[in-house]
Amino acid sequence: MDIASNPHTVEEIFKDYNSRRNAIVRALTYDVDEFYNLCDPEKENLCLYGHPNETWEVTLPAEEVPPELPEPALGINFARDGMNRRDWLSLVAVHTDSWLLSVAYYFGARLNRNERKRLFSLINDLPTVFEVVTERKPINKPSVDTGSKSRISTKRSSEGQAKSNQRLNDESYAEEDDEHGETLCGSCGGNYSADEFWIGCDICERWYHGKCVKITPAKAENIRQYKCPACSTKKGRQ
Repeated sequence: MDIASNPHTVEEIFKDYNSRRNAIVRALTYDVDEFYNLCDPEKENLCLYGHPNETWEVTLPAEEVPPELPEPALGINFARDGMNRRDWLSLVAVHTDSWLLSVAYYFGARLNRNERKRLFSLINDLPTVFEVVTERKPINKPSVDTGSKSRISTKRSSEGQAKSNQRLNDESYAEEDDEHGETLCGSCGGNYSADEFWIGCDICERWYHGKCVKITPAKAENIRQYKCPACSTKKGRQ
């Protein structure tokens, strides 16, 4: 990864962030066909890099250990053919947003509290890569009710039947659509849809398609506290 100079001030770090972001946005929008073709699942682990000169690159991860900078998501090409194209691009966008922030705060590690706050404010004024790719406007993240024993998503089936006894009336459906509009499945990265059954992890608070974690509405009714596969594995290793 080529780095001309290490930014130090808030303005320099933000300029670096914005340049890398612009490069990533171009890869996932204007150059999306080229990017898609480069992410061949038959190749080794590939990463998407955005560079300070506003160019993007799909290549193997850095060989240095530890790397010079935080590394982007590894192996983005492996999921390409197993997902809907739009959902896959959205997933890449989410991981790239995380990488861009990690690079910015790697450079900003020595900033003081007020400088970090100003840096975040500058970054937050820009739409995320995810918002650009999905053509969404920035809105507040969905709130999550952590008081219930099992945060089972109150979704409707295609026949309109209730999937959870937490539903009260038809108005709750419209409110829920607005509330969860930005929610992504923690497994496949797909967007929330009221036509599908979802379940929320009580540990990490991520939401999942029931089909992605092999939980049916019937099973969910008997779960007092749901732990997603990642949290279950984490507990087993401790």
